[in-house]
Amino acid sequence: MKASDPMAVALGWLAAYRAARIAQMVGMYSSDAVIDCACGGSIAIYHEDDIASYWQRRFIESPVVELVDLQVDGAAVVVTYLTSSGTVETLLDIGEDGLITC
Repeated sequence: MKASDPMAVALGWLAAYRAARIAQMVGMYSSDAVIDCACGGSIAIYHEDDIASYWQRRFIESPVVELVDLQVDGAAVVVTYLTSSGTVETLLDIGEDGLITC
């Protein structure tokens, strides 16, 4: 995926989430990425193993139901989607290499 196409990165991220593809999802994050999650309290997730554990829980607890909106702002994309738990808004910061940094 090209860094110049943040929309494609976001759509790939959403597809991996929908399909519960843990290896693909984790592979979309840079090695120094951090996930700042406000779901159920504020937490920061670092490191590949912790990111994998986070997504394994999200796949089970809050699967994606449908996409609501995508907004691109430079190399960042705001993805708004419905889960079984309600509406979620996620900001994906995408590095020059096409990997998600935050």
